[in-house]
Amino acid sequence: MDSVSSIEVPCTRDSKVLDDGSPRIEASRSRQAADLLRACVHCGFCNSACPTYKVTGDELDGPRGRLYLIGRLIEGQGSPQRALRHLDRCLTCRACEGVCPSGVRYARLLDYGRERVEATRPLRGRLLRRLLCLCLGSRRFLAPGVAALRVARPLLPGRYRRLLPPRTAAARPVSRSRERRRMLLFEGCVQPVLAPSINLAAARLFGHLGIAVPRVRGEGCCGALHYHLGFPRQALRRARANLDAWWPWLQGGGADALVVTASGCAAMIRDYPRLLKDEPDYAGRAAVAAGLLMDPVQVLADLELSGPRRLGRGPRRVALHVPCTQAHALALPTQVGELMQRMGFELTPNSSVGDCCGSAGAYSLLHPRMAGALRTRRLEALTVGQAQCIATANIGCLLHLRRGTPLPVLHWLELLAPLLDR
Repeated sequence: MDSVSSIEVPCTRDSKVLDDGSPRIEASRSRQAADLLRACVHCGFCNSACPTYKVTGDELDGPRGRLYLIGRLIEGQGSPQRALRHLDRCLTCRACEGVCPSGVRYARLLDYGRERVEATRPLRGRLLRRLLCLCLGSRRFLAPGVAALRVARPLLPGRYRRLLPPRTAAARPVSRSRERRRMLLFEGCVQPVLAPSINLAAARLFGHLGIAVPRVRGEGCCGALHYHLGFPRQALRRARANLDAWWPWLQGGGADALVVTASGCAAMIRDYPRLLKDEPDYAGRAAVAAGLLMDPVQVLADLELSGPRRLGRGPRRVALHVPCTQAHALALPTQVGELMQRMGFELTPNSSVGDCCGSAGAYSLLHPRMAGALRTRRLEALTVGQAQCIATANIGCLLHLRRGTPLPVLHWLELLAPLLDR
């Protein structure tokens, strides 16, 4: 490949037409991408943090190499098919942004690059991605599928049987204390079907603390799955639907916060203002929603949850996996661990804290070999110290890690909620 350090990106007018049919808009986006790209000084620090580069050692599977490919696309040169292959391998973990001395906004450039090459994706790949969005992005389709798999459970391989959740009562727990505050608890699409115990644990925990979590009708998938699989229009449609569902609660102080227990969904919702900035009817709503967005650990920190607590028969030694979205997109790399230690849990030492496990939404389904290699590396670090279970903060990481270890893998809220029952 050409030397990455020699990238020069002119502000050319690109004649490529976006879905809205405007070459002018595409030219503007090309100029914006070129401006962002110029911040890169090609130092290579990003490669040291990139999970895929660590596995393959291929420069094009690291952030610097991918930026080179994006620069070539802006110049109107290079191979879109080649760029597609290497951009697809990116997990969008954003670990590179945390170590970049120049503050390169890599995720924004990656979005632009992927949009440029999506049209070159083979039909088979496009159909597979549509199928994943259909099956995973809607409870209406996912729930019957999981019910059917429960029936066929004895015939499934063991690693897939472990992904099926036990049947859980759908009713929200009743608060045991007087409700002093009200917060929305985003349910999402995959989590209520494959791990309903997470939001139930959150509702029970909040109930003990006097926080009501009313069920919001009309909300659904946050849109992250569609957005990262190359269907931005469908992603924005889901973002608008969620904002419409939340708005009666968010306007006028009807709810104090929008709490999201899946860090991947929280990262997407926090990005709503940028994605909807050109839509007058939704830009303001998106800003309000993002401003009220909170991770559960932020809520509990604000309430100064007391500890430590008697842990009883539950696991005490916990290996904590911090998802990429929580560490980098939400900038909450240590808060969950600090809270769990205050509550009496013993966290095992695990090297490379914050390394990606390979889940990354649907990435583990589309790139199973890479995802499996990353999961193996992560579990090797997590299982140092004789942990009794693994805790995490994202449904995708939870399901992916479960397939690679006999240890129980739980959301950290599932460990904390029982402590307040005593």
